[in-house]
Amino acid sequence: MFDRVDLCATWEAMENCKEAGLTRSIGVSNFNRRQLELIINKPGLQYKPVCNQVECHPYLNQSKLLNFCKSKDIVLVAFGALGFDMEKEWISKNLPGLLQDPVIKAIADKHGRTPAQVALRYQLQRGLVVLAKSFNEKRMRENLQVFDFQLTAEDMETLDGLDRNIRYLQETDFRDDPNYPFFDEY
Repeated sequence: MFDRVDLCATWEAMENCKEAGLTRSIGVSNFNRRQLELIINKPGLQYKPVCNQVECHPYLNQSKLLNFCKSKDIVLVAFGALGFDMEKEWISKNLPGLLQDPVIKAIADKHGRTPAQVALRYQLQRGLVVLAKSFNEKRMRENLQVFDFQLTAEDMETLDGLDRNIRYLQETDFRDDPNYPFFDEY
């Protein structure tokens, strides 16, 4: 089902698309540091990745990858910033629900916000672009109300302390790929 292709050859094809005016920017998804370095250090590189989209939330804060991306001027884009719908078949059932975490709830109560708003604000203050998915209009509006408050340094440190290296999205379909695991090292 999945084709094995060389990452650098694929990146060259993406650069060609940018050169041809077919896209304004090119980026990657689920790349670890080693894979990013493979692209960045590619001989003849025309364009480095603008962004790297990865699962990122307080239980998986990706701080080492974030620091590396910042050092290379690559934007880290967080998906799953609110955790995941635990009813989905591809989500591990034995994991804790992020938005039910008592620490996140306490910070939300302190600021008069929802746990989701705290989780989103946490990522924004760390310098990430955040993707938040919802089909509920009320929650969509709430998710946008994260620009009129700040978490304190203490709040940020407390949220950093929740990092447990928990991945909700298990990428088992790719186990045979030579670049798997995509998240080794950082």
